[in-house]
Amino acid sequence: MILPEVRAVIRREYLQRVRSRWFIAATIIAPLFMAGLVILPAYFAGQGEQADRDLAIVDGTGVLYERLAPMLEEAGWNVTEERWRSEVVTELRRAVADDVIGGFMMLDELTLETGEAILYTRSRPNPIRQLTLRSSVSRAALGFQLEQRDVDVEAMLSGGELRVEMLSAEDGSDAGDPQFFVAYGGSFILYMVILLYAISVMRATLEEKTNRIVEVIISSMKPWHLMLGKIIGVGAVSMTQMAIWLGLGVLAFASGLPALIAARPDMADLSEIAEALPGIGLIALFVGYFVLGFFMYSGLYAAVGAMCNSDEEAQQAQFPILLLLVVPIIMVIGVIENPNTPLSTSLSLFPPFTPILMWARVAGGQVPAWQIGLSFLLMALATVGIAWVAGRIYKVGILMAGKRPTVPELWRWIKEA
Repeated sequence: MILPEVRAVIRREYLQRVRSRWFIAATIIAPLFMAGLVILPAYFAGQGEQADRDLAIVDGTGVLYERLAPMLEEAGWNVTEERWRSEVVTELRRAVADDVIGGFMMLDELTLETGEAILYTRSRPNPIRQLTLRSSVSRAALGFQLEQRDVDVEAMLSGGELRVEMLSAEDGSDAGDPQFFVAYGGSFILYMVILLYAISVMRATLEEKTNRIVEVIISSMKPWHLMLGKIIGVGAVSMTQMAIWLGLGVLAFASGLPALIAARPDMADLSEIAEALPGIGLIALFVGYFVLGFFMYSGLYAAVGAMCNSDEEAQQAQFPILLLLVVPIIMVIGVIENPNTPLSTSLSLFPPFTPILMWARVAGGQVPAWQIGLSFLLMALATVGIAWVAGRIYKVGILMAGKRPTVPELWRWIKEA
């Protein structure tokens, strides 16, 4: 049961932030703006290229059109075949000039040997469409050559398969690109969100201290109640913001991506992003690591805000705490690549590093369940310990004025509190 005075602080911290213009801008307008920067240019570029998708193919080899046409149609072109004749180039040039077709491609015997082809068009295609055309022609020519040698064309062109047999459960990660994306992206989001909102606790404490509002508040409640209310209130704001971002992300993915692919079929590979999205279990772990990580660092930053008297002092005093967040984000790629080495395991079980590095291991590799449970236990114990120390620094420092205390003075505050 939360005490009434703590609930009052939580309500004040929460409402003060969610009603601010900055919260609305950062939560709703900024994600929409970023999505617009990515989606709208691609969509309108696709609309502008719509007329250029009518493509005629002159197949001088007599064997490549049947292979090439399905690839290009899947990528969004409307393909027609033109038989070779002496006047075909002149006729197709006229058709392009009259806007009957967007362009035409010439295939000959050299295409079979080197994959080289000639594209005639009104305007230069964008790099993605050029790459699609070039790779499609090469795959068609290579497929024909492989078929002449009785080779399994589909297996070879799909890139083959590398089967990995694990010699032991501790032998490394089987992470692929989607897992790497989830592991690194999630770790970076944890780093940014914990940092931003933990600093918000410090700034809220520093603002009340410098404005001397805290003297009035402390007269009616205990200092640690005030600290607890601030941490929970700011934490609720962060959870609200992440929930809105998640909802907007799901909405954008569900509605915007199909529309983008419809406008730009050459970007159909974007649909594979769904494979990288975490399931309910991983999302629950992500929230758990965020909550405990936020409480750990919020307690430390609240103590920094209580013992400083200006924003300049706070910027200097927070540097050791900032290092605890920066070091794991620097090491995260190595941990993702080697999630079960002794070094990765020990670092991920060090509570200040756990939110970022243990998430990277869980999302990017195979982590025993007992290590996940141990990581939460160690974080919970560290959170209690940090709260105990930070609460005592906060109790004395919130009413102190003057120069920033030294380490011996901080130790004296802890003992006196």
